[in-house]
Amino acid sequence: MQVSQLTILGVGLLGGSVGLAAKVKRAALHVRGVGRDERNLARARSSGAIDSYSTDVAEAVADADIVVVCTPVDRIASDVLAVAKSAPARCLITDVGSTKGNILQALAGKLSPTGPTFVPAHPLAGSEKRGSANANAELFTDRLVITTPTADTDDEATAAIECFWRQLGARVLRMTPAEHDLALAFTSHLPHAAASALAGVTPTGWLNLTAGGYRDSTRIAAGDPDLWAAIFEANGPAVLGAVDQFLTRMQEFRRIVAGGDHAALIHWLAEGKRVRDALGS
Repeated sequence: MQVSQLTILGVGLLGGSVGLAAKVKRAALHVRGVGRDERNLARARSSGAIDSYSTDVAEAVADADIVVVCTPVDRIASDVLAVAKSAPARCLITDVGSTKGNILQALAGKLSPTGPTFVPAHPLAGSEKRGSANANAELFTDRLVITTPTADTDDEATAAIECFWRQLGARVLRMTPAEHDLALAFTSHLPHAAASALAGVTPTGWLNLTAGGYRDSTRIAAGDPDLWAAIFEANGPAVLGAVDQFLTRMQEFRRIVAGGDHAALIHWLAEGKRVRDALGS
C-alpha cells in the first residue's frame, strides 16, 4: 500500500520520524506537515521529514489519504475532530497517543459515520528528546505499535492503518482501549514517574558520584514535563493503581531491610531479576 498524500499533524520527534520512515520505505508519495510553528515546519522540511507544510489544518488535510495526529494526548481528540471536519471521507486518521480511553471518550458520538475513520494507535517508540531534529527513519523498525479499535471502528480501515504501520517497519498488536491503558500504566507511565522520583530526591551535589546505573534509571526523567503531566492526568485511575502496587512493593523492601532478613531480601531481588531477565537485552 502506498498513499498519495500523508499528512502529519505535529511534526516533532514522532511526527518527523513517521515522515522520514514513510519516505524512506516508500509508504507515501508526498508527506505534508501541519503545525503551529512555521519555523519548526521549515526545519522539518529542510531535514527531509516532510515535503511541504502548512499552518492551516483544513488546507493540509484537504487531499490527505492518511493523517497521523502526533500532538499531546490532551489535544488529540480536538485535533482528530478538526481533521475529520476538512479531510475527504476516504481519509483514514490515526494517532500516536500513549493513552486511549480519554481520547475515545472525548470523541464518542462526534465523528460522522460517513466521514473519515479514526483508528487509534500507539507506537511504543520514542525518546526523552524532542523535535524533528531528532527524528529517525528507523524509529519504528521492529517496534510494537498497538491499535485500539472499538466495536464501531471499520474493519477495513483498521486493517489499512495496521498495514501502514507495518510498512514503517513496526510490529502490530491489537488491544482494547482499556487493556492498553492499564498495561501502559505499568510499562510506560509508572517507570517515568519512578525515574522522576529518583531524580527528584537526589541532591545535585552528588551528581558527580553517579554512574551508569543512575543514568540508565533516570534517563526518561528528562522528558517534557508538560507532555507527561497530560499523560498522567489522562490515565489517572490506571496510573494510581500502578503506583499503589509499586508502593506496596517498596514497603515490602523497607520492611525486609529494616528487619535484616537476608533470605527475604535475596528472594525480593530475585523476583525482580526474573521479570527483567524475561525481557531480554
